[in-house]
Formats: sequence, C-alpha cells, structure tokens
Amino acid sequence: MSVYCGIDLHSNNQVVVILDEKDRVLVERRLPNELEIVLGVLEPHRQELAGVAVESTFNWYWLVDGLMEADHRVSLVNTSAVQQYEGLKFTDDRHDARWLAHLMRLGILPTGYIYPKEERPIRDLLRQRGRLVQQRTSNLLSIQNLLARDTGKMIKGNELKRITAEQVAELLETPERVLAVESRLQVIAVLDEQIGRIEAAARAHGELRPEYRVLRSVKGIGQALGLTIMYETGDIRRFPAVGNYASYCRCVKSARLSNKRKKGEGNRKNGNPHLSWAFSEAAHFARRFQAKARKFYERKLAQRGRIVAERALAHKLCRAVYFMLRDQVPYDESLLFR
Repeated sequence: MSVYCGIDLHSNNQVVVILDEKDRVLVERRLPNELEIVLGVLEPHRQELAGVAVESTFNWYWLVDGLMEADHRVSLVNTSAVQQYEGLKFTDDRHDARWLAHLMRLGILPTGYIYPKEERPIRDLLRQRGRLVQQRTSNLLSIQNLLARDTGKMIKGNELKRITAEQVAELLETPERVLAVESRLQVIAVLDEQIGRIEAAARAHGELRPEYRVLRSVKGIGQALGLTIMYETGDIRRFPAVGNYASYCRCVKSARLSNKRKKGEGNRKNGNPHLSWAFSEAAHFARRFQAKARKFYERKLAQRGRIVAERALAHKLCRAVYFMLRDQVPYDESLLFR
C-alpha cells in the first residue's frame, strides 16, 4: 500500500502529514526546520512512500534538495494553483499539509519546476544584480529631481553618471544640498562596482554555453539580458509549446472568455517577472537596432498605443527566443517580421 506525504513549510517549522490510500492519517507532526529530523520521520515509510509534496515557499531550497539527495520523490507544489474546498470554516497547518498529500494521492497536485541546484546560484546572483540596478536608478532619479528643484535644469541620466563633485558644488548653493548629492553619488559608485563584479562572475559561467551565443545573435540582447534570459529560462524543453513559454514570460494577455465575450481576467502576474522585464528591455533595444522591429512597433503604436506596441514586440521576441533555444539556431529577423 502506497502512502503520501504533504509538508506545510514555514520560516522556522513545518507540519508533516503522511496519509495512506484511504486518507487515513499515519503521521502528523510539527517539526523544526532541521533536515535530519524530517528524514528521520520519513524513514520508517520509505518503501511505501509514493512522494513528498513540499509547499513552494521562499525557503524551500534546503528541504527539497535534502529530500532529493536522500532519494525521495519530491514534488514542489504550485501554491497559487492549489484550491481548497469552498465553504470551509476552519483550516490550519495540519489541514493544509493533509490537503497536499490528498491531492498527490488523487494525482491532481499542481506542481512547479524544481530548478537544478547547481544552476540556482548564478540565477539568483543575476536577480541580485537586478535589484542593485534598481537601487542605482533610484539614486540617479533622486539626484535628478533634487537638481531640477534647486536649479530648474533637467540633467540627463548619462550626464549625471559623469558628474563630478566640483560640478555639483558649482550647481548648488548650500553645502547641505551638495552633501545630499555627493552622498548619493558615492552610493552609485559602490553599486556600479558591485554590479560589475556580479556581471563578471555570471559571464565566467555562462559565456561558453551555446544558449548564450544563440541569444546574443539578437540585436538588442546584450550580455546582461542574454545571461538573465538564459538562466531564468533554464531547460527550454520543460515548456511543451511556445505558448507555454510566452505565458511564463508574462508576454500574453489575460482574459476569460465565454461565448466570445470577455467575462474577466485571470492572474496577470502568474509567471516569471524577471523574464517579463528582460523581454521588455530587449524590445526597447530591438526597435532601436532592428529596422523591421521598429516598423512593427510603429504600426502597433499607431493602432493600439505605446504600451500595447511594446508588449507586442516583447511577445514577438519571446516567441523567437523559444524556437532559437529549442533548435539552437541564430536569430533571423526576416522570419520574425514578414
């Protein structure tokens, strides 16, 4: 007789429930987040254990990796897709863990992709780069706004990146204002240094991979975007069709239709925000460096407006990247824009 395990994971503890084929509870315990203790609870049921369902929380790496290294069959639960029964008056962690095991027993547990352990550090490092870039942009905008308030001049971002302390002192009258700008310039300098270190480390791992060379064949996808798309995508074969990949990249519209009429929208934010950002940036550069992409963008711009035009071009590039990675072929602008 097979048994099924559901784990409701939290920041400092977890609830482990094991059910048999008749939904009878064999084990129900709240455990600390210590791998050896969890493995000890599962070990008596190893032979009958059909699988372990782990809730996809922010801290799942250690538990999923540890269970897989111990040769357990692990499923990472897509928590946004799990639906409870309507009308329940009370649930707690025990009920949640039971529900995961129950769904696994029925074969209808919605699961997510377990990104390979050896690839995660570079992917997460590139995500950290994205956060540092946002902080740098925030500091640049703050300086830009301060100078605009005090001088009435709007200085472009590229000029701000090259501005010196002497030029700041000439522009502003009070030493307090000068100090406010200089402090942010110092922060920007530190951020630039750390961003450069991260990019160098990521390139050292990714530049030799064939997927990276394929992505760089697109005019508009540079080093940072190429690495981000490659590591956020992972194995392209996990997407059965191009539409699945475009949906994962948040490059498709969200709508619920009935009798050809819109009845609402689905979860527009379901997918990978990092890939959504990367293809938006790629679309921005593509319309600058590709004549056919610019023509496509301008046609959409005249028909539907700027936002729709940008997302339409991002969708085009997303679909192209799917086939490029799947077939390992370089970018061909003539095939994408006819």
